[in-house]
This record gives sequence, structure tokens and C-alpha cells, in this order.
Amino acid sequence: MSAYVIVQINIRNKEPYKEYIKLAKPIVEKYKGEYIVRGGKFLKMYGRWDYERTVIVKFSSYKVAIEWYNSEEYFPVKKIREENSDCNVIIIKG
Repeated sequence: MSAYVIVQINIRNKEPYKEYIKLAKPIVEKYKGEYIVRGGKFLKMYGRWDYERTVIVKFSSYKVAIEWYNSEEYFPVKKIREENSDCNVIIIKG
């Protein structure tokens, strides 16, 4: 069963965050992740949505998504995101 990493993001420091985007993509691809949503225009229909950016990445399984998130190669890249944005991250079975 597929799994999805869903991230809501407010970027605080745009230049360092650009580096995160550049470095994260090849690691996602190494784990056969597929970007489904990567930012983009949206219309809030109901409720609170306090984030300017939403990212959804599809992985082949829940296990692979967790392996990617906890991988050694993603750890220093993840740190760039954490230091330069406010975000929520979940991994959910699809």
C-alpha cells in the first residue's frame, strides 16, 4: 500500500530553503518518491489553513516513506528545512 508524506510549510528564510529543495529532490527520487504536490496556487475553502506551501510526496509503502525520512542522507538536509521554516509533517498510509 502506498504512503504519502504531507508537509505544510511557512518558509522563514528563502535562500537557505532553496538549497533544501535542491538537495531533497534527489534523495526523494533515490527512495522512488514521487512529488504529487509541490507548492502551487490554492484556494482555502473552509477552516484554517495557516501555511503558504503544501508538499505531498508519494512512496511505494509506509515503510519506505519512514526509511526515507529517517535516512542518513536526508538527516542534514532535513535540518536545513527545520532551521529555515515552520512546518507540520505527517506520513500517512494511502
